Amino acid sequence: MSDGYSTQIDYINWVKSDADDRQSKIGDALKKAFSEFIEERPVEVIVFSNMTAIDLSDAIIKAPEILKPLLAICNVAARAIERDLSIKNIDTYKPRLTNDEAKVISGYIKPFLPSFLELPTLIQTDRMAFIDKEIRKAKGRWEKKIIESLNKFSEGTFQKRMFTYNEERFEIDAAHPVSGDIKIGVDIKRIEARKDIHKRCDEIVNKASKLKSHASTAKFAVVIYYPFIDEHINVQSRLKSENIDTVVFANETDESIENNVRLLLSTLGFKKND
Repeated sequence: MSDGYSTQIDYINWVKSDADDRQSKIGDALKKAFSEFIEERPVEVIVFSNMTAIDLSDAIIKAPEILKPLLAICNVAARAIERDLSIKNIDTYKPRLTNDEAKVISGYIKPFLPSFLELPTLIQTDRMAFIDKEIRKAKGRWEKKIIESLNKFSEGTFQKRMFTYNEERFEIDAAHPVSGDIKIGVDIKRIEARKDIHKRCDEIVNKASKLKSHASTAKFAVVIYYPFIDEHINVQSRLKSENIDTVVFANETDESIENNVRLLLSTLGFKKND
């Protein structure tokens, strides 16, 4: 990258010294903490220092699924590949790469690879990345269920939309109608840490204000996932605003989602007659 924009190499170089220092300290700390449980065992090791970038690309073409753990151990994500190499839309778990793309990626990540790495470590790295991906996917389904319930129990159709106010674009997670002036906007927020609640509430209040400024007759509602039930009242108080018409809380169960979406729609006077 040029014109003052950084690449993944630049980012890694920024933190390399601190990371090397932490690696050394963590190594010493682990040896000290688990000294009674450390054993030396024979283990399969991949010696990356013995291979060329061409060897690496051949391996990726032969078994494309190895790309994800290789990228993970290099601290490289798909967005870095797209940004730095202009290779778009890579599914790093099930990549479909041309020979040329594999060669370019191999040359890019080869300097990031360690001299050698134990095979079980690389396998576990892939497992952790996969688990993280699947958990995030499951959390994303919660928002989809909210939108599905809105469409199931309302008198109209909801979908994600954008609106512009003062040349700034804002996204509404679920808006009705699907085109034209927004009449109802629903912000769907999943908040899982107490430390995030103030920032997320401020974001909600700000978006509600902008929507009402954009469309003065629009109604604005909020569906929140917040697992600290005893604090729901405090959150409602924090979201008390003339620009927010109703706030409901829903957990991950279908019953909770449907009941609270019904309550939201009923409050807005937009619930389908049963």
